[in-house]
Amino acid sequence: MKVNTMAEMMANGESPEILFWVGCSGSFDQRAQKITKAFASILDKVGMKYAILGKEEACTGDPARRAGNEFLFQMMAYQNIQVLNGYGIKKIVTTCPHCFNTLKNEYPELGGNYDVIHHTTLLQELIDTGRIKMKEGGSFKGKKISYHDSCYLGRANDIYEAPRKVLEILDAELVEMKRCRSKGLCCGAGGAQMFKEDEPGDKRINIERTDEALATGAAVIASACPFCNTMMTDGVKNREKENEVAVLDIAELINSSMA
Repeated sequence: MKVNTMAEMMANGESPEILFWVGCSGSFDQRAQKITKAFASILDKVGMKYAILGKEEACTGDPARRAGNEFLFQMMAYQNIQVLNGYGIKKIVTTCPHCFNTLKNEYPELGGNYDVIHHTTLLQELIDTGRIKMKEGGSFKGKKISYHDSCYLGRANDIYEAPRKVLEILDAELVEMKRCRSKGLCCGAGGAQMFKEDEPGDKRINIERTDEALATGAAVIASACPFCNTMMTDGVKNREKENEVAVLDIAELINSSMA
């Protein structure tokens, strides 16, 4: 799959409809790379003109700010803003709620003002406008799917409906966990927790959250965040259910079911 960078597009005198912000996880983590490829495949199938920054994209600085290193955050943010503004970027889509939250809500204070959307919101728009076409009798038809709300997508940005609306097109049975939406339980990766040992307790938080998902009897745990995907996958493996329950990003579910 060949994806054009902004530099390549500009050299050809072209401009994209949207910039796909891949993020650190989507770029370097082998599992998250599959999510990146699935989403890029969807954009290709619907004929959307998009580009990435490639090597010009640096970390948004979100983990640095959450860990308390404000200086490092601002250094990273200013670097990205300089690149984005240099290309005249107006609209950005990302598959990572952490990148989404930082680009949308924190970059404006430093001069980075963009129309930033999460990939589930874009997928809903593409479905509503008829640009996404599904196969007849998709592989998830009738299966139970439980959606895990990402903290930075849900509570931080009040995006609860778009992911669920997207899942509806699969003709599956959406089964909610006891704690969901604004009362959803964190997977344990947020707030820089991905990079440190968790606090002592009776049960690791990702195991507790996975148990809630497994209790629904779902065959698929759907996520919309690469960090959540990692934590829930580890939880499923801990419970030795990896051969029974799949943990998939919404982009992967849609891509595999598209005509």
